[in-house]
Amino acid sequence: MNKAKVYSPNDVDVQKMFNDIAPHYDFLNHFLSVGIDKRWRKKTIKLLAPYHPKQILDIATGTGDLAVSAIALKPEKITGVDISEEMLKIAKEKIIKKNLQNTIQFRQAASENLPFDNSSFDAVTVAFGVRNFKNLEKGLEEIYRVIKKDGVAVILEFSVPVSFPMKQLYLFYFRNILPLIGRIVSKSKAAYTYLPETVMKIPQGKAFTTLLENKGFVKTKFVRLSGGICTIYIAEK
Repeated sequence: MNKAKVYSPNDVDVQKMFNDIAPHYDFLNHFLSVGIDKRWRKKTIKLLAPYHPKQILDIATGTGDLAVSAIALKPEKITGVDISEEMLKIAKEKIIKKNLQNTIQFRQAASENLPFDNSSFDAVTVAFGVRNFKNLEKGLEEIYRVIKKDGVAVILEFSVPVSFPMKQLYLFYFRNILPLIGRIVSKSKAAYTYLPETVMKIPQGKAFTTLLENKGFVKTKFVRLSGGICTIYIAEK
């Protein structure tokens, strides 16, 4: 099989960037998506439900929104990891307020070097995080490594719509409106310019499922949401 080109956003200090925008991250997520991001996460959890995972790893957990949503699956334990200590501080505060600290735990870790044994988790989730992996292929290899046999990876990520006029409207918003609002609120010049740039570059649709298959995953599929603004990828081990 052909080896996919390594995708890496390594021209940006991702850890520092997310530390800087952490206080504004949740607000901007909900505001810039007009609240649709909450529905996307619910759909992700719904697609994970048939696997009945007991041990879940949420990579690039950020402020923990997907990890908290996964409580609906009644797992034994959810572990969230992220490279940003500031994002994790907010995530930890969130689960304390919700009294979920006995089920959800967070720790700082990079996606390319997960501090877990082989075959540790029934499921791995990633929401809006794979495009931030320093090395996408290495990150996917790590996901495969820590999933148990017959386990599943469910990945939610931004994508570019393929149909007119949604594609054109989306690109105008993503390239012009989103960076402006994000910069004003977060005070970060890089973060919300970086976001559309990484979305344009990361493999999408069939190209991404092919990459997953190259890493050993089977029964891969993808589900486009909201006209293709987001895509959920499902891959079994």
